[in-house]
Amino acid sequence: MKKLIFLLCCLAANISLFGQATPKYSTYYYQRATLFEQLPVSADDILFVGNSITDGGEWSELFNNPHVKNRGISGDTTEGVYDRLSVLLKGQPAQIFLLIGINNVPRGESANNITEGIRNIVKKVKAESPHTELFVQSLLPVTPHYKMFEGHTSRWQMIPDINRTIRQMTQEEHVTYIDLFSHFADEQGQMKTEYTNDGLHLLGKGYLLWKTIITPYIKK
Repeated sequence: MKKLIFLLCCLAANISLFGQATPKYSTYYYQRATLFEQLPVSADDILFVGNSITDGGEWSELFNNPHVKNRGISGDTTEGVYDRLSVLLKGQPAQIFLLIGINNVPRGESANNITEGIRNIVKKVKAESPHTELFVQSLLPVTPHYKMFEGHTSRWQMIPDINRTIRQMTQEEHVTYIDLFSHFADEQGQMKTEYTNDGLHLLGKGYLLWKTIITPYIKK
């Protein structure tokens, strides 16, 4: 009887005020993810998938192409992308540009662990949408200059290690790796302050640079 009461108490602790189990992700994640479930994806589409850095880009306007679509969710992680990926792959998109992993950093995850999370995404794309051309982009540098997002920016020195393991993984999985890092980093390996005003996210000039870097890969 005591065991039953204990189990019921544990269950109750995981019930939200709305009568549902405590959600795995943020309310914003579900707002965006459920929207993406309703929006069609076709074989002509080019998807930008990632976290707030991707979410903040006006990709269709940047490339003047209605087939270029934003599927970023602020705060997302490798696990979050993996969990919502099947919805995006149903339409067998032509291309996916993936940038994910920086939100795993403040959780204390290692470079290898973050890369394995990205590998799982790569494998899922291959399995569920084998004709989709996948581009795995390096993590961008960050900077502690603004003393914001310190969980991310104070760990700026580990970003090159993460990118090295990502690059190696893409070679093993035979997908294209795109180096963004070196274009945005200063001599120390931190984000150049001209591209950010909080140490983590991009200003407009940063998005224009990003566009320039990946334009050769965009399917016409």
